[in-house]
Amino acid sequence: MALRDRRFAGFKFRRQAVIGKRIVDFLCPAKALVIEIDGETHDAAADAHRDAAMRRQFGLHVLRFTNLQVMREFEGVLIAMHGWLQAAPDRWEAGGATTPQPPPLKRRGS
Repeated sequence: MALRDRRFAGFKFRRQAVIGKRIVDFLCPAKALVIEIDGETHDAAADAHRDAAMRRQFGLHVLRFTNLQVMREFEGVLIAMHGWLQAAPDRWEAGGATTPQPPPLKRRGS
């Protein structure tokens, strides 16, 4: 698979990541990008509404491709993803963690 082990231009992806109440197909945390691969039964209007909510609530951009696009135009899908990833700003400083870190715990008496 092209998105495993940082094979895709060095970008780290998580498969079936849980975000809020949703499970997304792929997530690149460093670029705030969600990749969804849709079957024939997806409702474009409902998907657009959920994608807008994902952007508002979590600051994540969603790229959608159909199963047919992935099967027939795989290189084109990868080119589109790569272009978006290259243009997107990094979420965190270079060399930092791929996920935001919680603030340190307060110790008793401090």
